Formats: sequence, structure tokens, C-alpha cells
Amino acid sequence: MGGLREVAVPFVVPGPSGVAVRDRLKHLTAEDEKVLRLVGDHLGALASRDLKARCAAGLDHATEQWAERKRGLTEESSSRWAGSITKTTHDQWALARRGQLTHIQSLEAGVATITHRLSLPVGEKGSKKAPGGYRTRQEWFAKTRRLHVLADRLEAARADREAGRVCVVRGGKRLLNTRHHLDAAQLTEEQWRTRWQAGRRFLQADGESGKRFGNETIRVALDGEISIKLPAPLAYLANAPHGRYVLAARVVFAHRGEQWRDRVTANRAVAYRIHEDVLRGRWYLTASWTIPPVKTVPLATARAGGLIGVDTNADHLAAWRLDPHGNPVGQPLRFDYDLTGTAAHRDTQVRHALIRLLHWAQRHGLAIAVEDLDFQAEKTREKHGRRKKFRKLISGMPVSRLCARLVSMAAELGIPVVAVDPAYTSKWGAQHWQKPLTSNNRKTTRHDAAAVAIGRRALGHPIRRRTAPPPAHRSDEQGHRTVQARPVAPGREGPRPRIPGPRTRSVRTGRGANAGNQDAQHRSGRPAEHEFWQQDSLSLSL
Repeated sequence: MGGLREVAVPFVVPGPSGVAVRDRLKHLTAEDEKVLRLVGDHLGALASRDLKARCAAGLDHATEQWAERKRGLTEESSSRWAGSITKTTHDQWALARRGQLTHIQSLEAGVATITHRLSLPVGEKGSKKAPGGYRTRQEWFAKTRRLHVLADRLEAARADREAGRVCVVRGGKRLLNTRHHLDAAQLTEEQWRTRWQAGRRFLQADGESGKRFGNETIRVALDGEISIKLPAPLAYLANAPHGRYVLAARVVFAHRGEQWRDRVTANRAVAYRIHEDVLRGRWYLTASWTIPPVKTVPLATARAGGLIGVDTNADHLAAWRLDPHGNPVGQPLRFDYDLTGTAAHRDTQVRHALIRLLHWAQRHGLAIAVEDLDFQAEKTREKHGRRKKFRKLISGMPVSRLCARLVSMAAELGIPVVAVDPAYTSKWGAQHWQKPLTSNNRKTTRHDAAAVAIGRRALGHPIRRRTAPPPAHRSDEQGHRTVQARPVAPGREGPRPRIPGPRTRSVRTGRGANAGNQDAQHRSGRPAEHEFWQQDSLSLSL
């Protein structure tokens, strides 16, 4: 009961701040594809050169250097192309810096864990809060060598960060390493080269408010006509006035098409990106723009009619509807998804599960409560050791993508999303709600019970249900000890305070020597679960 970490307060998740839609470029001619590849390769070479210059500048980079880089690129492209390249380059460098910091934190955690376990005797058992010693002398020796390896990596990573050095690969590090394992990837050198060139092309332009159709570089008219401002060295390829090339394809954004049309009509900024899907042999155009932050409803409003608690798992979402008092209503639902196969297949599975969940919430007019999960610090092999199955489980859970998808899709339907602290939800849900909610006609799983726990925490109710005292202590004078603490009571998730002193019939509820121990409620001093198991009813309105 003691040593519980402080549980964070639930909050309503703010909506997305940007929108992106995509459409396929159909009916492109061979000349169109040739021009797109030439422009993309030329701008990609400029982007690679600019990225090299930005990484070489490191922490000493300033506004003057940025302007100098842009002037150098303008001579070989245009002012607007140069602005998009320099902005993208800076974003890549900043992302690499954030990834570098995350890598350092992971190495520090690994070094600390190994150092602690090496300091313990071999075979010493650990606790829930700290791991024990290593099992054998052989493992202990192997970990001493790994400690030196991690320490060297940590020292090198810290030195790089202090010097401002980062490692960035245009086209992707995974695809770069695939070049040395073509047989395992079942690729020929020509196929790999095609993917590599497509991944390093640069065909994206930032939007400009007040300009025609919101973008002067890649312009998309209301009828779907696409025209590109060619770089200066490729101006001879133009088939339209002012050095522009008009594609034969037309785009029609089926999703958010009205929003895009309103922005283009008002000449508001819209950014575009053109890329080639080598596997499918298709070209796509992505349009994106920023939107004002969606005003979130107050937490009290989201709780007013109850909500749906959702437990995220590796292969499904477990959901249960709760009334405003925290009582489960109806039957739990399960929304399955399959995370095997390609990234596109996994993304489709996640979206299909979420849309079914959101439609259920929309029919009942309820908010959705989810855990604010973050497994970034939980995947290290030093923390979980031989538990490879568990490491694979948490690594396969699409936490970040699922949360991002849920927030954006819920904002479109006007469904509030409440995030809660994930501490003890699975443990307390199984301990206090799985057995009472199981009947002859319904088998409640641990995941269903965790969904109830998540929903109760989002509603402001405590999760744990106290064991009922013996009948001799249920008088009106003493009061019923199974009454839950009110949502505004501080520390309601923790145990009752233990106040020393004799326990007699004249002592009121919450007093006496055993007040802090919910199991020691019998006058005999024996734990209650040794005699019988009994819990209060499910109607917990207080």
C-alpha cells in the first residue's frame, strides 16, 4: 500500500494544429514523370549540399549564415525553392538533435541499471522498484564488458552533442544500410538505386498567404491543375509562361476537399509535397496547412454524461462505457487490429479500429478516456533483461501513432479525449473490478477491467474498492467503511491514514491502530481475505 507514486491529474487532450491530405497524380505522361524526376534530383542535390553546410556549422549557426546559404541556393533554383530547402534542412538538424538527446538518455539509463546490478551479490533477488543481482558469474562478467561498451558510447555521444555534431541521412539510414544486404532484402542493385534516388528527391514548397492559390512554387488551381515553377537551370523544360511546367494530371481531394478549396479561393497558405511511390509506381501530391487550435471542452463537461474507458493493447482496444458515477454500463467491446505486415497495412488496421470506437462514442454522445502512455524509456534490454517477449510486446504497441490518429479523428467528430495517468490501472483494475464484473454469462478479462479503471480515473473517482468490514462494525454510529472518498479529497488513491491508538467500538471509522491497513479489519487481527472475500456493491456514487 505504501510507496505509491503520485498520480497525475486527468486532462482533456488539445486538438491537432495542422491538416494534411493526399491525392494520387493520375494520367501523368512520360514527359511529366521525366520532368518531375529531373527537378527532384536537382533540388535534392541542393538540399544535400545545404544539409552538409548546416551540420558543419553546428552550434555556431546564426541568422547571417542562414541568409548566406539561402543566397547560394537561390542562384541555382529560385528564392522560394531556396527558402523551402533551408527551412527543411534546419528542421532535419533540429530533429537529429532531439534524437541525439534521447539516445544519450537511453545510454545513461542502461549504464545506471548495469552499475546497480553489478554492485549487488550474484543471485540476489530484486524488488518491484529495483532489479536484483545477476544470476550467474558468467552473466555478471558479460555485463561488466557491456558496461564498458555503453560507457564508451555515452562518452562519444556526449562529446558529439557538446560539439553540435549530428548524423543525418537523406533518404533514410535503414535504406542506406540495405545496400549492403540486398540478398536479404530481395532487391537488385538497380531496384535499390531507384528507391534511393526517390527517397532523396526534393519536391516540396511552403505556402504563402496572399499569393495566388496560396503557393507560388507548386500551384494547384481550383480545377485541380498543377503547375511547378522550374529552377533556373531547368527553365528550358517549361511548357507554360514564366518558366512554369503544367502537369497533365488533375487532383481532387476527396477528404477535406471543401476546406482546401476555401483556403485556395481565399489565397491562404497551403504547402505541397510531391513524391513517388516506387513500389506501386505511383506519384502522390500532399497538401498541408495549419489550423487554429481546436477549443477543448472543460473536463467537467467531458465527464457530465459519463464516458468510455479504453485500454490499449498490442492487438486490440478494450472499451467499456461508464456512467457519471463510475459504474460500468452494458457490455464491454473489443476492437481488434492486426499489426503484422507492411506499415501501410498496420496504419489501416489502426484507423479501422479507431473509427469503430469513435462511431460507438458518437452514437452515445460520450467522451473517450485513454492512458497517457509513453514506452520510450521502457524498451531497453537492460531494464527487462531476458523478458524478450515483453519487450517485443511493448515495442509492437502503436502508442504514438494510435494517440495521434485518435486525437485528429476525434476532433473531426467533436468527441473529447481525456488522458489519464497510466499508473496502476491494469493492476488495480484486475484486483478490484475483474471478479465483481464476471458472471456466468460474461467473462471479464484483465483488459476490460483496466478499461473500467481508466474510465473511473478520468471521471475523478478512485479505482480501488475497499473490502467490506465484518457485520459487527456496520452500525450506523460507526458508519460504513466501504464508502469511497469524494473526487475532491486529496490522496484518494492512497491508503487511509494510520493513527496509532486502541481500536474499540467507541472509536469512529478511520481511527485506531489498523486504520491504514484495509485487510486488518477483524478484531482477531487476521487479514480479511483469509476468512472470506467480499466487496461492496457496484453502485458507488460517492
